[in-house]
Amino acid sequence: MTDRLPSDHDAVTTVRATLGTVGSTSRPRIEIPADAAHEFPADDVVRLVVDGTERHARIETALGDDRRVIPGAYDAPRLARDPGDAPNRLLAWVDATDAVSVGGSVLVDVVEDGFKYGVRAPGERVVYEATESPDEGLASIAEQLEDG
Repeated sequence: MTDRLPSDHDAVTTVRATLGTVGSTSRPRIEIPADAAHEFPADDVVRLVVDGTERHARIETALGDDRRVIPGAYDAPRLARDPGDAPNRLLAWVDATDAVSVGGSVLVDVVEDGFKYGVRAPGERVVYEATESPDEGLASIAEQLEDG
């Protein structure tokens, strides 16, 4: 049986972020405030639950300040690192819901620090499936195999 963890559980930290855009484009990105940046590892690929499905996202440092940004959510870690024309599931979620809009708030749940996060609309409650994070050695081997 899989453990489940609701977004309002004491073990989940929730950060209020802003749904911004990338440069002058209309592509959405999640902008994490600087005071919460320590919860989001820069330049790491993490699991990101979007609309109930576990995806992969690369957390980046914003240009010019200490904020973190999540520019997209993709089907595989490799695509999160180099998306090319891969479908951005974050964009699809924003387009499909009326509960979030550019310039407004989104909630980012820290399900497992440095490994698994979730994104949801303010006021929405979600339940995450527990995932066991791989140890560092296994994660490194998997990344090498994926890139190779």
